[in-house]
Amino acid sequence: MEARDTEFGARRLGDGRGPQGDKPKSREPRVQSVAKATKILFAVAQSSNGLRAVDVSEKLDLPRQATYHLVHTLVTLGLLTRGPDQRYLLGLKIGILAEAFPRHLAPPERLSPYLRAIAYATGETCYASGWWEGEITNLAVVRGRNATQAAEVPHGLTTDAHARASGKLLLAMADDPIRERYLTSHPLRPRTQNTITDMDTLLHEFQRIRTNGYAIDNEEYQDGLCCIAMPIDDGTMPYTVGLSAPAEQFTQSLEFYLKSMRQALQTSS
Repeated sequence: MEARDTEFGARRLGDGRGPQGDKPKSREPRVQSVAKATKILFAVAQSSNGLRAVDVSEKLDLPRQATYHLVHTLVTLGLLTRGPDQRYLLGLKIGILAEAFPRHLAPPERLSPYLRAIAYATGETCYASGWWEGEITNLAVVRGRNATQAAEVPHGLTTDAHARASGKLLLAMADDPIRERYLTSHPLRPRTQNTITDMDTLLHEFQRIRTNGYAIDNEEYQDGLCCIAMPIDDGTMPYTVGLSAPAEQFTQSLEFYLKSMRQALQTSS
């Protein structure tokens, strides 16, 4: 293995905290070649019809020769396959990971560190939501400490994703077929007078969410309650974190919430 692949290997791991027990800052990967190969897999997975090696090189800013070597290795391992027009697609062995993922995942335990960090920073009740068996589900809750709290959204909630910040964010980030299938089978039921019930307006909202990188529920699910949701790992994971607050308090503190959430997501990743 080349020396550059182990440049972080000499660092003491400890418990992942700083000398005073502080939360860790964003960590650099120890083995750079593995990190690059993983980025290639993510890039191919997020493409609509695969990527050519030159596309991968340009998209990830990787040297072209290194890209060819990494792609060839992933093909040899069955994690990528070469399709039409020299485009690389996910290989059949990715199916092993996809099939095992629901069995291995324990959503509340894996997502709670993000929620605790945001709840501590803001004092508000926080949630984690994600795709679960075809539904957009509230998977975990961490209560805030502020004196005035919004009504708690129950764990396991799946209804009216179009009216929830987390639901709108996950739908905005989803591939077109997944989003269309969900919206076809889930009517845009009005929850409040602010609920978006027109499909064109909702699709425009999805575009705004993709541009901004976050979603807001402005009393769309429940009168007097506002929420904000952000993706974990910039959307590479099918989960979001969010917080809810009374409407007046939310409006006054929105910029503080945005800053606190971004910082918490960066240090908890």
